[in-house]
Amino acid sequence: MIDHVTLRVSDLEASTRFYSTVLAPLGHELDWENAEWKWAMWGDFSIAADGRPVTHDVHIAFAARSRAEVDAFHRAGIDAGYRDHGAPGLRPQYHAGYYGAFLLDPDGNNVEAVFHDRSIA
Repeated sequence: MIDHVTLRVSDLEASTRFYSTVLAPLGHELDWENAEWKWAMWGDFSIAADGRPVTHDVHIAFAARSRAEVDAFHRAGIDAGYRDHGAPGLRPQYHAGYYGAFLLDPDGNNVEAVFHDRSIA
């Protein structure tokens, strides 16, 4: 349904470090960056510090292939000193197999890794 998403950030270098750190355990590496344009991209997700208003109060969830990937996403962020916004665990209020973890990016956006374990009914 969605082709791509771009968040406007206040500090491109800090946000590039954050997203590179937490997306690597999910199998996403930095694909492209341009210091002149002030953009960085991981697949269909990008950040920009291009003078437009900074994105605030966004929740973005990245798909994980397992609970272990969710755990690794969260651990990578915490180990790098980023802010916890919800430890890895089941979130049955969403559905029985919803397993997610949450971190805050440098601009305070809620960034999640989620695994949907459909084997749990």
